[in-house]
Amino acid sequence: MSVARSQADPGAVTAATPVRRASRTFDLLLNLPGGLLTSTLILFTLGLLVYLSLRVNDGQIIGSAFTTDNLLWALSDSLTRTVLLRSIVLSAIVTVVTVVLAYPVAWYLAFHAGKRRNLLLFLISLPFWTSYLLRVFAWKIVLAYNGVLNSSLMATGLTDAPLTGLLNTPMAVVVVLAHAYAAFAVLPIYICLNGLARNLLEAAADLGARPRQSFARVVLPLSMPGVLSAALVVFVPTVGDYVTPALVGGPASSMIGTLIQAQFGKANDWTAGAALAVVSMVAIALVVLLTRALVRRWVEPR
Repeated sequence: MSVARSQADPGAVTAATPVRRASRTFDLLLNLPGGLLTSTLILFTLGLLVYLSLRVNDGQIIGSAFTTDNLLWALSDSLTRTVLLRSIVLSAIVTVVTVVLAYPVAWYLAFHAGKRRNLLLFLISLPFWTSYLLRVFAWKIVLAYNGVLNSSLMATGLTDAPLTGLLNTPMAVVVVLAHAYAAFAVLPIYICLNGLARNLLEAAADLGARPRQSFARVVLPLSMPGVLSAALVVFVPTVGDYVTPALVGGPASSMIGTLIQAQFGKANDWTAGAALAVVSMVAIALVVLLTRALVRRWVEPR
């Protein structure tokens, strides 16, 4: 029909082409300032980190001597390797927990919320109205030795004494980070599920597929881009988080962000801190690329 229409009225295509070009030019000009500012800031900060990681620590911000000793130290130091591996493992656990808990919420919002969808989305975003630091302190009060959770357990008779394994443990870090980034996981999955064509589920049901089979063979594979986006949004920032481990985690919960902050702060060794940051970014990038390759190979439909 479109070919026939073009042959019948070639002037319509000719008239529409300049409109499309003008629209694209307008969109480009509209996004150009923000894109240039964002890319410049990102490239500047990344370039500054790489520059500092290759510079000799001579006490000056701008130096003339360069070396790879900082990066070699960051790669060979046993403490750095241990903390970086712990950071990746804890962040992976946080990512899995957050995505698994966020998927049913996103499913309900996309398929069953109805008129309550906007209200529920508002409630999901409500924690972001408060500071991240305040939310971590709130969890510290909840998980403390004499905190809200222990007091409630003792008041109901479930425990005779306060539990000591709630705060200053890796479990506390996982719980607090999962709560802090829950909305970041819900929204990408919800957007992906909400965009699915409902007739696909109807077609699967007409072909005799049960609800579980429809979910496993239709919904889950098609929603994997949203799941992967949610996983990346949660995993990447949690690896470098240092506020949560410092407030609710103990010595066994220190993450790479803690070491980086210590080098830039107390140690005043910016070159070592930059080297740790560069090594951690490379490690995160490798984990992300490996995860994406595995997802595309084993989960996404071919």
